[in-house]
Amino acid sequence: MSKTLVLGAGLGGLSTAYGLKSALGKGHDVTVINPTDSFQFTPSNPWVAVGWRKPQQVQVHLAKPLGRKGIDLVVGEARAVQPAAQKVVLADGREIAYDQLVIATGPELAFSEIPGFGPEPGYTQSVCTLPHAEAAYTAYQAFLKNPGPIVVGAAQGASCFGPAYEFAMILDSDLRRRKLRHRVPMTFVTPEPYIGHLGLGGVGDSKGLLESALRERHIRWITNAKVKEVTAGQLTAIEHDATGQPIAEHPVNFGFAMLIPAFRGIDAVMGVEGLVNPRGFILIDSNQRNPRYPEIYGVGVAVAIAPPEPTPVPTGVPKTGYMIESMSSAVVSNVVSSLSGQPVTAQATWNAICLADFGDTGMAFVALPQIPPRNVTWTKEGYWVHLAKAAFEKYYLRRVRTGNADPFYEKHVLGALGIHRLANGS
Repeated sequence: MSKTLVLGAGLGGLSTAYGLKSALGKGHDVTVINPTDSFQFTPSNPWVAVGWRKPQQVQVHLAKPLGRKGIDLVVGEARAVQPAAQKVVLADGREIAYDQLVIATGPELAFSEIPGFGPEPGYTQSVCTLPHAEAAYTAYQAFLKNPGPIVVGAAQGASCFGPAYEFAMILDSDLRRRKLRHRVPMTFVTPEPYIGHLGLGGVGDSKGLLESALRERHIRWITNAKVKEVTAGQLTAIEHDATGQPIAEHPVNFGFAMLIPAFRGIDAVMGVEGLVNPRGFILIDSNQRNPRYPEIYGVGVAVAIAPPEPTPVPTGVPKTGYMIESMSSAVVSNVVSSLSGQPVTAQATWNAICLADFGDTGMAFVALPQIPPRNVTWTKEGYWVHLAKAAFEKYYLRRVRTGNADPFYEKHVLGALGIHRLANGS
C-alpha cells in the first residue's frame, strides 16, 4: 500500500484528497494534515467581516466527510517538511512518513514586513482567514458606533486583489443600508499599476469597469502604492511613477482599515533547498511536480508562479479556484500514472474564474488561460453575480460535505455562466 499525504484542507487540498481516493480506491492510503478540523470557505470571508454570514455558515467539520470516503484526517500544524527522509514533522513532535506528498497549505501572511501592519499587534484588519474575518467583524461593529474614514486595499507584493475590491464595495453597500455612508470617506490603496490590473495585466476591460465602480461609489484610489507603515489611525502610502521611483507620500487617516498582505511560504518549507524559491513557494514543473523531489507535488497558493509582467511596485499572481482545481486534477492524474509505472503527463490548464460580489451588484471575470495571451477573455456585470456567488458558496460547501470529486468549476460554474463551449474552444 502506497501512502499520500496532503498538507492542507482548503480548496486545493480537499479537491486533491477526494480525487486521489476516488481514483485509487481502498488499496491506497490518503491522509490529510491540517491545523484545524474544518474546511473554511475563504471567498465568504468579506461577508463574515460585515456580518452578512456567521462563521458557522461557511465552514465544514471534516472528520465525518473525510472518514466516509476512507481518508484519514490528522489535526496538527506542520513544523518541518523533510524531503530527503520523506516525512513531515508536526509541531507536537509527531512524524508522518509518505510515498507522495501534496503541498496545498496556502500561504503564510507576511504582515510583519510592514511596521504596524495586520491584525493585533498591528492596526489593520484582514479577510484572508476566517479568524481574521471574525476579528474584522468585531472591529467593524466598534467602528459603526463612531464612523470615520476607511482604507481598503492591498500591500506591495500582494497577489490576491479580488477580495480587496469586493470588500470595498461590500462596505460601501453595507454603510448605505445603514444610512452612514455620507459620514465615511473611503480610499482604495493598491500596488497595482492601475485599477483592475489584478496581478494579471487586467482581464478584458477590468480597468474601465472597476474604475467606474469605484467612481460611482465615491471611493478615491492610490495606485502604484507601497505601504510604508501603519500607526493607530493612519496609513502612510508611497506612490510611485511608471519607473518605480517614489513621487508622493500620502498619509491616509482611517477609523477602520482592511488590506490584503503579501504572501510567502509556510515556515515548514522555508529554506528547503530545491523545494522552494526564496519566498518559500513550492517550485514545480509543468506537471505540478517538484524538479528535485518528484514525489512532492504543489497545488494552489503554495506554488511559485512568476508574474506575467514587471510592475513598478511588486505584485504577485493570484491563484483562483478554477486554476487551483485544474492543478488538483493534474496532480491526481499524475500520482495515478506514477504509481502504475506510466509516464507523468497531465498538466493544469491554469484558467481563471472570479465572481466578485459588490453587495448590490457584482462582476464576473473569466480568463482562459489566466496568464496572457488568452484564448478567452470574458467579463459581465450585474446583480446576478451576487446571486451566483451565494449559490456557488452553497453548492461548494455541499460538495465538501459529500466528498464530491467532480471538476466543479468546469462542470458547473462555466456551464452556469453560459461559456462552457467557449472554454473548450467550440
